[in-house]
Amino acid sequence: MIIRQNSQRWRMSTEEYHGKNRSPSVYKPTISKRSLATYKPIKMTNQVTANGVSNGDHKKPHFILVPLMAQGHMIPMVDLGLLLAGRGVSVSVMTTPVNASRFRSTIDRARLAGLPIRFVELRFPSAEVGLPDGFENIDVMTRMDYALDFFRAIRLLQQPVEDYIREQSPLPNCIISDACHPWMRSVARNLGIPRLTFFSICCFTLLCEYNIWHYKVFDSLEDEKAPFAVPGLAERIEVTRAQAPGFWAGWEEMAKEVREAEFAADGIVVNTFDAMEAVHIESYAKAMGKKVWSLGPFSLCNKTIASMAARGNKASIDAAQCLSWLEPKEPRSVVYVSFGSLTHMKPSQLMEIGLGLEASGHPFVLVIKKAEVNAEVEEWLLEFEERMGSRGLVIKGWAPQVMILSHPAAGGFMTHCGWNSTLEGITAGVPMITWPHFADQFLNERMAVDVLKVAVSLGVKEPTKWGVDDVPFVVSRDEVERAVRRLMDGGEEGRERRERARKLGEKAKEAMEEGGSSHANMAHLIEHYTRHATKESNGYSH
Repeated sequence: MIIRQNSQRWRMSTEEYHGKNRSPSVYKPTISKRSLATYKPIKMTNQVTANGVSNGDHKKPHFILVPLMAQGHMIPMVDLGLLLAGRGVSVSVMTTPVNASRFRSTIDRARLAGLPIRFVELRFPSAEVGLPDGFENIDVMTRMDYALDFFRAIRLLQQPVEDYIREQSPLPNCIISDACHPWMRSVARNLGIPRLTFFSICCFTLLCEYNIWHYKVFDSLEDEKAPFAVPGLAERIEVTRAQAPGFWAGWEEMAKEVREAEFAADGIVVNTFDAMEAVHIESYAKAMGKKVWSLGPFSLCNKTIASMAARGNKASIDAAQCLSWLEPKEPRSVVYVSFGSLTHMKPSQLMEIGLGLEASGHPFVLVIKKAEVNAEVEEWLLEFEERMGSRGLVIKGWAPQVMILSHPAAGGFMTHCGWNSTLEGITAGVPMITWPHFADQFLNERMAVDVLKVAVSLGVKEPTKWGVDDVPFVVSRDEVERAVRRLMDGGEEGRERRERARKLGEKAKEAMEEGGSSHANMAHLIEHYTRHATKESNGYSH
């Protein structure tokens, strides 16, 4: 997340909030009088007791997961919870009602399968910071001011989270919290529980960000558009300051807290796997001076059509309808086009993308977010879809991305280079067309294009600003057509790229199977925090 605003507005101390605005009946639950508006664990196969732990779960290791309320962070964290629960860990995912509703079917399936995972729903303090009701996820923010208030509201969850965890008996073995929650450092310290920082991005990008910060690269840069080589890497990777400004540009106080909490953590959990970036994992661990647990790709916990189709939200298209469209297509012939949950395209840009796909001659699936659909787009789609017939499938809303990419017909993926999407493409063995927009996406592009060599760049150099609507279209239909043809009809270069993608996808799956690196790392993590957490918590400090 890159936010260029006054860094002072985001912070409201928990002391200030609790002293002036907090309602004890809502924000300070007790075992005897717990408000369902504050938290309500979803019942599992066994009955949930007053402290939120299922009967029969007391002997299981218990992990608390605290994701950031953003789809790119929540989806992998929930997948991680499912993987842990599948290995016998009792998992509590701290979230809010709106976010829990998006994953309800996932948790219901887990419950029916007997997996010990639950959501703990905390009331989101929207009113206290001036946010409208329901603004509980970054993807509903339409103005930068909303984002500032959103992070202020998140900080106010510190006491409810701590109160809930304190009520657990025995205390959980481990907390895994998103890097965007630096306040979880205080929660873990107050309770004497080990804490791991969670990143939903790869170690290559983390290492680049660390090295840029560590070597003070920006101190000597005058032009933010001038390319520079990221220091301390085995590869020569060039970016500009505009493309890699850091995750908290403009929020220096928050950036400082996030960095301090990262260094203070007991370890780091990353959605990646050893065979893809062993050198970067090792180098990042050395730089941070702590264990980096590479446990991915998390998306591979979804093994059924139902779990793939409803991952992260209810799909806007019926799975059977989507599959019936894919089935007749030739193997590796379909281009899947999706740009994540936070990027927003102007109508003119959506039309250029559609016309470029049409000109390429390849069948395609085009995902358009509901927020991008207006009268102008609807009018254009009527003619466009009729003209494309069965060659094009337009999904308006949430798409079953993993299901589509996993289908044999999928042959290419045009992506915004968010790490979840990038890794899902890698896992499916599908080569990509990269179109980064902001945050970590330009560095992720360098990983896919320059390091792994499984992607073709669209050539976008200028980042867009999240939350800014007056962005003209930046990629023409001709550029879209050329990129698709290069990826799908790329001769010897294309065949070699596709073969690299296929082999990398196989390695991703091997990592998660018994005997694979991520499978073994997960076992070691659970064993470490089950065996040693109690002993380490005596006199524990960060």
